[in-house]
Amino acid sequence: MALLLSLLAALAVLSCCPGGSLACDLPPSHAALSRSNFALLGEMRRISSFLCLKDRKDFSFPWEVLDGSLLPKAQAVFVLQEMLWETVHLFLSEDCSAAWNATLLDRLLSGLYRQLQALDACSVEEVREEDSALRIEASVLAVKNYFQGLHLYLQEKKYSDCAWEVVRVEIRRCFFLSTTLQERLSMKGGDLGSP
Repeated sequence: MALLLSLLAALAVLSCCPGGSLACDLPPSHAALSRSNFALLGEMRRISSFLCLKDRKDFSFPWEVLDGSLLPKAQAVFVLQEMLWETVHLFLSEDCSAAWNATLLDRLLSGLYRQLQALDACSVEEVREEDSALRIEASVLAVKNYFQGLHLYLQEKKYSDCAWEVVRVEIRRCFFLSTTLQERLSMKGGDLGSP
């Protein structure tokens, strides 16, 4: 429980308003940590996904948000921060703790916290173009809306085991996509499209 409280306190400090450009490159260890969290989500499976096929749902993931071909680094960092923050929020909910192995859940939350620390260590400079700030805000809002859909789904399904399994698989898919984005963020260059 102490870990959860320290995570909440740290995340409150980490939450910031978008409006900057990335002034550092993420270390390769950040992508490795993301892959580790992806693997942890795989280990957390308690029931077969095949038993929950009737509960599957298209959550309308905002694919355009993770299109890294021309995505500026600042926008990518804020999108990743929001995805991690929303994932922590989801797995810190009261109805979540009964659904998962406590040790695996604590390890996942700890890994998410370390990823957020690494992203927070990247200082942001003021965005000079209003258009850039608006794009960042739109991307972050798309991620928030996506995760709100996950929360509503869990409520509708009364936090059933199958509902949690469907959400776990969905979050794992997000982690896979964000791992690719984070690997590209670890490269040098101003835009993700640069080699």
